[in-house]
Amino acid sequence: MTYRLGIDVDAVRAIDTHVHVEVGDDGHCALPQPILDAATAYFKATPERPGLDEIAEHYRSLDLAAVVFTVDAGTNLGHSANSSEEIAAGAARHSDVLIPFGSVDPLTGPAAIEKAKRLVGDHGVRGFKFHPSVQGFDPSDRTFYPLYGALSDFALPVIFHTGQTGIGAGTRGGFGIKLGYSNPILLDAVAADFPELTIIMAHPSVPWQDEAIAVATHKANVYIDLSGWSPKYFPPQLVRQANSLLQDKVLFGSDFPLITPERWLADFEKLDLKEQVRPKILKDNAVRVLGLG
Repeated sequence: MTYRLGIDVDAVRAIDTHVHVEVGDDGHCALPQPILDAATAYFKATPERPGLDEIAEHYRSLDLAAVVFTVDAGTNLGHSANSSEEIAAGAARHSDVLIPFGSVDPLTGPAAIEKAKRLVGDHGVRGFKFHPSVQGFDPSDRTFYPLYGALSDFALPVIFHTGQTGIGAGTRGGFGIKLGYSNPILLDAVAADFPELTIIMAHPSVPWQDEAIAVATHKANVYIDLSGWSPKYFPPQLVRQANSLLQDKVLFGSDFPLITPERWLADFEKLDLKEQVRPKILKDNAVRVLGLG
């Protein structure tokens, strides 16, 4: 089943640009259980991991749309990934509320490029998600430039995790996950060398928030999603820039199921933001970046 966009953007009140599908239709988890347990503890979240149909119903009940994806870190973690093809098929069943992104393992080289082409051409994914720390790669390494070139040709947005991660947090050696791969300054070279590639830096990029703001300010093709943190914990400089210079470049994202959209939206209401900025962050910027208009 190939995804066809069915979202009525006027009918949804916001678009969540960062939602994980952590359990496949067969019950397989996207990440090893110790990592999932660590993330649950880090976020003080419930251990339940809803499937894609449950996610769709949850967002439909809230009059929200959502970008959904998994992360293929098979090589680095030695754990088989969930299926991006399955996610695209599920999103096709719920095209009124779900927008599928694909994920490929950069460490597989040419195979990652071929898979990306199939996900776009045969399954209709609307973008891609990478997590450099979990996938174990330096995004600025020119080894991955052929992949970026292919992604740039698709004219679809690409989300890169940035900053601290709750994945593996508190485990011995952090489960081998290296935080430095998610420093947003590593994406500056990628944005410069691939100006047609739309890059979304996921999360408040603690402890590198200033670097993220610098890159997003300097590069027209770089955006920030606000997922992974309750808005009440956002770094003050991020709130200040989202309210002014970057008001057209920040996007609502929750990081569901670790943070619920209900919690995120309730805390977002309490931020000191200009009223004209709120609809941009909640929906208008996403409509433009995702090509939904």
